[in-house]
Amino acid sequence: MFSQFAFDIFEKSIQQYHVLDDVKQPFNNPYPKNEISHLLYRKNWIDTVQWHYEDIIRDPEINPEAALTLKRKIDASNQDRTDLVEYIDSYFLNKYQLVQVKENATINTESPAWAIDRLSILALKIYHMQEEVDRKDASKEHITTCTSKLNVLLEQKKDLTTAIDQLLLDIEEGSKFMKVYKQMKMYNDDELNPVLRGQK
Repeated sequence: MFSQFAFDIFEKSIQQYHVLDDVKQPFNNPYPKNEISHLLYRKNWIDTVQWHYEDIIRDPEINPEAALTLKRKIDASNQDRTDLVEYIDSYFLNKYQLVQVKENATINTESPAWAIDRLSILALKIYHMQEEVDRKDASKEHITTCTSKLNVLLEQKKDLTTAIDQLLLDIEEGSKFMKVYKQMKMYNDDELNPVLRGQK
């Protein structure tokens, strides 16, 4: 099923990142550019680096100038993340473009790629919660709490992967249809953000 295919790629990305565990490390995508696996790997790599950006910026001792620089990187990462989601949705739009949509077909609350975006983040949560469970320096109480949380995350993975695969099946059969709205973020736009507009 597609959801497990995607999750396996997300895990590969996360594991590769943690070989060096450095936000400044070079990015090397092992998948060909013309394959959906390439987009999925890139998507999760962005999420993984940003996960660690978010850890760093919460350091109470961080230099204010460094924090501002990092905030700019997080903003850029968010834009890259949105772009990748739209690329992944374009893949699905192209894949299902010839499907005969049923007369009573309905639209889903979110597109396939935004559901896959949540799966990518969930893969990160599972990885890092497993790290907490495996910690040798943690108390029994900490490990017990994290084990409980990990079990919830694994149940969430089961539910989310089932929902994603069902959505894709419904689209393939024509009982649901895709309608993608491009993200209209205003804060990065020189004309739409009044602060940026005032600096022109």
